[in-house]
Amino acid sequence: MPAARPVFTRLERGRLDVKGRLPGSSNLTFLGEVTLDGVASRVVYKPLRGERPLWDFPRGLYKREVAAWALSEALGWGLVPPTVTRDGPLGRGSVQLFVDADFEQHYFTLREDPRHQMTLARICLFDVLANNTDRKSGHCLLGRDGRVYAIDNALTFHPDWKLRTVIWDYGGERIPAPLLDDVRRFRAADLPAALADLLLPAEREALRDRVDLVLSAGHFPVDPSGERYPWPLV
Repeated sequence: MPAARPVFTRLERGRLDVKGRLPGSSNLTFLGEVTLDGVASRVVYKPLRGERPLWDFPRGLYKREVAAWALSEALGWGLVPPTVTRDGPLGRGSVQLFVDADFEQHYFTLREDPRHQMTLARICLFDVLANNTDRKSGHCLLGRDGRVYAIDNALTFHPDWKLRTVIWDYGGERIPAPLLDDVRRFRAADLPAALADLLLPAEREALRDRVDLVLSAGHFPVDPSGERYPWPLV
């Protein structure tokens, strides 16, 4: 579900103040607040300056956070909180709307509730398409609004197959028809500029290849090695 335009205007143009560092992240990640016309929203700010260099991903991981949001929106799934690229107190980075969540909940608890099964299947398929290398259980948040959100999407869109996730419960199952219909609509259209402009040519081509593979297979992938898990799991 596309976010309301005022939210994006606030994220893009509001005054961004850093309130503190969020713990448990390998890169510098900050809780912040954006304020515009007297209205404030809490946000998560990930500046380029705070990124730890990786051997297999180029610098600029914050762009992949925004690309993940753009892919989710293009599919019509609304899984990723509104996310933009902008300047902030520590320079250029991503700014994502903070999810007011029940932080006692995560994938391993949510999967026990039948009400969340379709959304978790969407996240599973989203991670296949985005080639997520780091889907931990704690990256699935149950918002106070009752929706499940997928956060921490920086390690995505690599051109080589690198999927690592805790969501293997659907492996080998048929992908629900409504999800395949969404993927077909995505494939039939031009890659949205909001997504294409953030990816390298090889990454764009690999994304199309993964889309085609999903549509031809019609099943969620399996992990015969049993090794494609992130660490830590939560």
